[in-house]
Amino acid sequence: MMTATAARVPFEERRRRAQAMLRIGQAAAAEKWLRALEAESPGEVNCLWLLGVALLEQSRIEDSVAMLERALQSAPGFAEARVDLARAWRRAGRAAQAREEVRRVLEELPHHHRAWLAYGDVLVDLGQYDDARIAFERARLTDPERVHIEEATAALLEGDRRRSEELFRVVLRRDPSHAAALCGLAAVSLAADVPHDAERLLRHALRQSEHLPLAYRGLAPALLGLGRLTEAEAATRYLARIEPKSPQTWVTAAGVAIRLMRQTEAIDAYERALQLRPQEVGLRMSIGHLQKTLGQRADSEASYKAALAMDPGRAEAYWSLADLKNYAFSDEEIAAMQRLTDSDARGPSNEAQLDFALGKAFEQRRRYREAFAYYARGAELRRREAPFDIAQFERRCERIRAFFDAAFFAAHRNGGDSSRAPIFIVGLPRSGSTLVEQILASHSAVEGTMELLNVLNIVREFDDMAPGRNGYPQAVGSAAPERFTELGRRYVEQTAPLLRLDRQRFTDKLPNNFSHIGLIHAILPHATVIDARRHPMDACFSTFKQYFAEGQNFSYDLEDLGRYYRCYLALMDHWDAVLPGKVLHVRYEELVRSPEAGIRRLLGHCGLDFEPGCLAFHETRRAVRTASAEQVRQPIYTSAVGHWRHFEKELEPLRRALGDCLARFE
Repeated sequence: MMTATAARVPFEERRRRAQAMLRIGQAAAAEKWLRALEAESPGEVNCLWLLGVALLEQSRIEDSVAMLERALQSAPGFAEARVDLARAWRRAGRAAQAREEVRRVLEELPHHHRAWLAYGDVLVDLGQYDDARIAFERARLTDPERVHIEEATAALLEGDRRRSEELFRVVLRRDPSHAAALCGLAAVSLAADVPHDAERLLRHALRQSEHLPLAYRGLAPALLGLGRLTEAEAATRYLARIEPKSPQTWVTAAGVAIRLMRQTEAIDAYERALQLRPQEVGLRMSIGHLQKTLGQRADSEASYKAALAMDPGRAEAYWSLADLKNYAFSDEEIAAMQRLTDSDARGPSNEAQLDFALGKAFEQRRRYREAFAYYARGAELRRREAPFDIAQFERRCERIRAFFDAAFFAAHRNGGDSSRAPIFIVGLPRSGSTLVEQILASHSAVEGTMELLNVLNIVREFDDMAPGRNGYPQAVGSAAPERFTELGRRYVEQTAPLLRLDRQRFTDKLPNNFSHIGLIHAILPHATVIDARRHPMDACFSTFKQYFAEGQNFSYDLEDLGRYYRCYLALMDHWDAVLPGKVLHVRYEELVRSPEAGIRRLLGHCGLDFEPGCLAFHETRRAVRTASAEQVRQPIYTSAVGHWRHFEKELEPLRRALGDCLARFE
């Protein structure tokens, strides 16, 4: 009930407050206020309308219909109440009746934004998808906030997330239930890699319009980011039904298919998008990337060159050719890239890709000094674009070591899920983790997957429990014992769609998970962990000269790389101390020099029998989505061992930063 103080507030002001509660999703609280107001002024039409909406939001459909009909008996021309009555009839499964209600509104008010949204929902229920698409487009065109939504969307497309967020929030301050603004803010959250915020916003938008395509375009990527693959696939199926002529539908479908390891299906989806938007160079690039993961080398190269024919200044295409590792640039291609570096106006990311590609081209020609100059310039551009705080990372690693001590594991020895299926492969990028995965994926009992984000999502949940989103690992201490079992079970359930029925084990190869072995052991105590390790000079330099589309921001500074490698070693030493025998360390140099012995040791640690196919790993046909995709399709070679010595002088800052840890690898 309202307090006496609240009762002294003017009636109209209290009604507005109740309506504001509804807009932010507090339907039960709004109902209490509105019941009191309706008792004070029986039959007041606005109270009846809002009560009907509050009841609808709580899924009390029959009561909602009755209340809204009472409002319309008093005011038959009350358009807002009639739109909500149509929404209630829809929820009651009476779509035809809902359609008639909303048609009455649109006949009188053809620019009624909410009526068009409701009409789109009804038409989807009736299977009239073409008409529904028209209705949703009319909703967009009649949106009173359209100008502001378009301005905010343009800012996001230009990469100005801060301004975009501000503009969307301005709209939401006026109307916290505005569906397009909620979807836009969700897109900002996705761009900032905060998928749980995106899902929350999109679910609120879908309460306003249950079949809104704009919301589903964001929902599938948000669910992907949260590792909920089955739900993401369901969202894309909806999009394909309601918006089959939208390129974005097929781009979204391709993203889901990739995560479900259905790369051929993803190529088909991108091809459908390309048919709808034939001048979209990015689609041709995406097809090339997928062809590379499938080992379709000639097709991949052709796709990248087709992209260059469409857009000769597309630096991503040049870098992608370089990232095929053994592609030999012609003199003409090198000259074209150099001209672009002198005239490029597309921004630092584009120029950085040209620099990394030129570095690769000159390294192939053994012009090492020139190659390093290009690598260094590209790294500097990336460092400015995506700075990394190495001191903060060092402090975080110290906190992880202090928290996950022997006492923690003694206290949690009986927790977690009992699954033995996951094989975690950790380490640093460019250290042989893809080779280890390819060997294991060549075994009849093991499914090779991809870089899975499930553990990182759990880490983020703990991070979000503290101000500044820096709660991990301390927030783990507040988790009840059953929470670890629940998280382990969730991991197993979310990864289940990736396993073929005849495979009992699978790989989770995300190198950066080396920081989270303690958490992994707490939620999955029987999981296998393998550390792919390489000489720090080779590993760090190979990382330094790699252009990463996202993540790995530590890799663009030689001193940061050395300090990061030391953190990695310190953490791995810590896991060996508190979880003895848990982690198998596989030295890249030893594996390539004595492959059979190394492979037998690797399989033994995983509890797998030796199979000759693991020695012929380069013949295994599977998608490989890492920078090493080309190398692991070749027989084992040793030419990469010690390659850093060609750049010994330039790598002196790295050597100094690595310090005494180098002695462990001599």
